[in-house]
Amino acid sequence: MSRIAYVNGRYLPLSQAQVHIEDRGYQFADGVYEVVPLYRGRLLDEDPHLDRFDYSLRELQIAPPMSRAALKLVLRELVRRNGLSDALLYFQATRGVAPRDHKFPAKTKTAFVATMRRSRPPSAKQIEEGVSVMTTRDIRWERCDIKSLNLLPNLLAKQQATVAGVFEAWLVDDDDNITEGSSTNAWIVTSDGKLVTHDAGAAILNGITRQRVIKLMEGEGLTFEQRAFSREEAMRAREAFLSSSSSFVLPITRIDGKPVGEGKPGPMTRRLREIYVAAALEAPVVI
Repeated sequence: MSRIAYVNGRYLPLSQAQVHIEDRGYQFADGVYEVVPLYRGRLLDEDPHLDRFDYSLRELQIAPPMSRAALKLVLRELVRRNGLSDALLYFQATRGVAPRDHKFPAKTKTAFVATMRRSRPPSAKQIEEGVSVMTTRDIRWERCDIKSLNLLPNLLAKQQATVAGVFEAWLVDDDDNITEGSSTNAWIVTSDGKLVTHDAGAAILNGITRQRVIKLMEGEGLTFEQRAFSREEAMRAREAFLSSSSSFVLPITRIDGKPVGEGKPGPMTRRLREIYVAAALEAPVVI
């Protein structure tokens, strides 16, 4: 089956999906996006993803492309036409098409596209043995809470990690604190057993999986802190893990080549992944 995309009101084979050369997303990264995981036929945390999509649009003063009800219909129809049960559903909105000029155009229509691809979840080995990360300087702009199309610093960090042969890059700010990963949120379990992740705000993207993990921890009665933590504290941590829509909860067992704790996934990380997957399977099936 050929992949189907949605482009400004039309469902098209991916090979025929096109946007205008003067779309401001193409010329200025003037737009926002979301990625919703489809897991065993279930759209995970769809409404929180749409809430963040609306937030990002408001922050960039871009009009919504359609109502939420209409958007949900479009996404479900795209799921149906692609016939996938485990996938990543990507959609983006830009300010639209206008002659190239830095200031906002006086009149424009929000452009909207959506695509799907099969998900590439972590391997059984990565889940059982954990993955490695490296640290690198955080050079992003000061509004990381907006899920914008402007991802060049993230791409450079991810490429640096790829060249180094590790799974992810953890970004370090000017105070030597770890903010998040290039496409994931960062977590540690401190030497005295406290769960810590950077506080939500402009310095990080408040991941939807991150938010779900926090709710699950509250339900389990686990104590945690939302605060900055340093690279040095991470190196002393008992456990570490990352969270994202594509990896869920994934253990980290090496940071900058040095083992985390005993160098293997810890009990807290294993438990959080277990309860996350269980919660995901409680979501309603959409296909």
